[in-house]
This record gives sequence, C-alpha cells and structure tokens, in this order.
Amino acid sequence: MADSKAADKIIHEILPVGLLQCNCSVVGDPHTREAIVIDPGDEVDRILEVVTRHNLKVRAILSTHAHIDHVGGLRKMKEATGAPVLMHPEDLELYKRLDRQASWLGMRVPAMVEVDESLREGDAVRWGRYLARVMHTPGHTRGSVCLYMPPDLAAEQAAQPGKLFAGDTLFAGSIGRTDLWGGSFDLIMRSLQTKLLALPDDTLVYPGHGPVTSIGEERETNPFLTVG
Repeated sequence: MADSKAADKIIHEILPVGLLQCNCSVVGDPHTREAIVIDPGDEVDRILEVVTRHNLKVRAILSTHAHIDHVGGLRKMKEATGAPVLMHPEDLELYKRLDRQASWLGMRVPAMVEVDESLREGDAVRWGRYLARVMHTPGHTRGSVCLYMPPDLAAEQAAQPGKLFAGDTLFAGSIGRTDLWGGSFDLIMRSLQTKLLALPDDTLVYPGHGPVTSIGEERETNPFLTVG
C-alpha cells in the first residue's frame, strides 16, 4: 500500500540550468497534477522531462526577473506547455533588451515570447491546492519579485515551513548584485528589510542561484543583513 503522506507531499524539483546555473523550480500538486515553473532560464528539455515524469500540467510560467539567465527558456516552455508567461511589468523593458544582455555576456540571443500576465505586489498565483503570493522586491532589477508560499495552505503542510522563491534578491550568505540594468542597492536593502525579513525565521529560501537557506539563517549570518 502506498504511503499516503508521501503521496501528499508537494512535488518540488530544482534544476540548475544554463551557463550561469539559474535555479529553475518545478512545483506541483501531487493530487491535481497541476504545476508552476519558475525561472526556466535554459535547458527546457530537462525541465520538461521533470514535468513529464511527474505527469504534471503546467498552469503558469513565472519569471522572478528579466535577466537573460532566468528568461532564456520562456518561449520554448510556453510552446511546449501552452501555459501563460507571467512577469512584473517593470521588467518588461529589460526583457525587450535581451540582445544587449546577450552581447554583454557573450551568449546567443534567446527567442522571445509575449508576456501574458503581470505579476504585481499581493497577487495570488494558484495551481491545484496551492497558492503563492507575489512580493515585489525591487533592487536587483526594477521588477524583481519573490514568491511566498505560506506554511498552512493544505492540511499536510500544517507542520511544514513556508517557502520563498527568492530569485536573485537573496542568496545564502549574500544578496543580488545591483550594478546591472535597473539595479539599486538602496532598493534591494529596503526590499530585504521590510519584506523578506518580515517572514518567519523557518521560511525556506530557494534562491535563483546556489543552495537553499532560510530566513533565520540569513538574518543571523548574512553580512548584508546582520546588524553591527
């Protein structure tokens, strides 16, 4: 007999993709088989293999921001799944400049796709029984967002911490760089202090690059966030 708790466990696979190893997340509901894909920056065939293996139906493709390493696979992902692409409107201009981004990095220019819907502060993204709230966290780019899944969305999650898909706003031991297009150190610090650090310490943080961390760990050890 199958383990009912295992069957209820949220599906979440992280794939570091592309030249800069952007963390793409596939997050699925094991009951409804609906899913979202966050930051499909490249290697879409690998991402689709995860979707197929779990028999998932992608309901939305989300971009935490419009840097090339996070958006390079948007078109292929949309063509393969038919799911809408969502992005904060303040990053649309940056997305339109993929050719300049590619030139700066010495990369090929990825095919672009129309952005179907906007991600705005407080919006709820829903799939299956799950929900993520949009937090507009400018600083790395003007339209950077984080996606927060509270811990109490479903009965089996009641004892589990929340999840934060942080894009390039917060990393384990660091924060997103602010010297690129639309970056602002003052804005990213404001986003971190007023929004991310307001989350519970046990919130798991899934950065756009590198290992998983937590809000509490970063509050205590991140040199950009510690006081004194």
